[in-house]
Amino acid sequence: MRERIGSGGRLRDIKAITDTALSGLGHEELLAELLARTKEILRADTAAVLLLDRGGKHLIAAAAVGLEEEVAQGVRIPLGAGFAGRIAAERRPVILDRVDPSTVVNPILLDKHIRSLLGVPMVAAGQLMGVMHVGSLTSDRLFTEQDAELLQLAADRAATAVQSIEASAEAVAASALQRSLLPSALPAVPGAELAARFIPGRGHVGGDWYDVFVLPSGELGLVVGDVAGSGLVAAVVMGRMRSALRAYALESSDPSEVLTKLDRKMQHFEPGALATVLYAVLDQSLGCARLSCAGHLPPVIAAPGRPSELAGVHADLMIGVAADEVRQVVDVAISPGVVLAFYTDGLVERRGIPLGDGLSHLTEVVVASPAESVCTAVTGAMLGSERIPDDIALLVFRRLSRATAPGAFA
Repeated sequence: MRERIGSGGRLRDIKAITDTALSGLGHEELLAELLARTKEILRADTAAVLLLDRGGKHLIAAAAVGLEEEVAQGVRIPLGAGFAGRIAAERRPVILDRVDPSTVVNPILLDKHIRSLLGVPMVAAGQLMGVMHVGSLTSDRLFTEQDAELLQLAADRAATAVQSIEASAEAVAASALQRSLLPSALPAVPGAELAARFIPGRGHVGGDWYDVFVLPSGELGLVVGDVAGSGLVAAVVMGRMRSALRAYALESSDPSEVLTKLDRKMQHFEPGALATVLYAVLDQSLGCARLSCAGHLPPVIAAPGRPSELAGVHADLMIGVAADEVRQVVDVAISPGVVLAFYTDGLVERRGIPLGDGLSHLTEVVVASPAESVCTAVTGAMLGSERIPDDIALLVFRRLSRATAPGAFA
């Protein structure tokens, strides 16, 4: 016997499912409450939500009422397979009046002796988030198209909430990861000053980073890079690149070799990832910097008594573009008092303004003065009170003069 829901009861049911109080709940609590309400309204015996994994290949059980085993056992359903997989692949409701191995692939549904199932896709802003389904243990409870409409309402509510919560959680995780990978303090280097700024973009987290380290040889490594994309994925890729570059830096003092190995590693293990990187190795005297550039913007070099200019580095292809890229090294002489300013493109790129204008402005601002004051002057002149969308990394190195150097280096 197929049951119908009266219009008055349906309106109350819709209000229960879309209750604004649900918006104050967290991810797990919201799904649990929605499932409990939906199960009661539809007079079902089971209710479950399966969310699409990051790779978009499987549905993973995230919440359940009456089917807690699905969540406890980490049930994974391939997209397109069985009942839930079919709903996700076709993005339309499915009603099953017969549950057997020919219609479902999840053995838990069979072990529970579920007789009928109703499932709908969870879609938010055009993005498939997962599947919501309910089930009955009795043969006289057959789901209707009207039931499907109500379940779809609940699924739409859940999909929007899940998307919002996941985006917020991802942003928090990405920001925390990004902060943890930036140097907590710059190393003390005799004969040099170092200063840096990292300014997160407005509304999102990207893959910008800078790094400074002293190598076992006594040489100094300076890195600035920018992973394409944003969010947690970009932050994770950035962390892997940072760690890999440090490891390769221990094996070779040739910056082009380090970037070649980094490129090979990324193309093998992170296909599709793209990044620009500038890596400089300064000798123990700090009098010469060897630079290799993977598609990154050139540093600004400022010498006392001379106009500042962009260093004449050769911009090879960025990381992740082509295999077997032959990378070059450029030597830059660093006399006492010289400043090198490394940065990411968020500092100089603005919509509607030629990149050359931004670079020209930066070279006017960077002067041969203390590293910390250079950072302050650059951020003040280039940003002011503006919060831009992109992350900004700024790293400034200054070689001290003989009169001011605190150590043996000069």
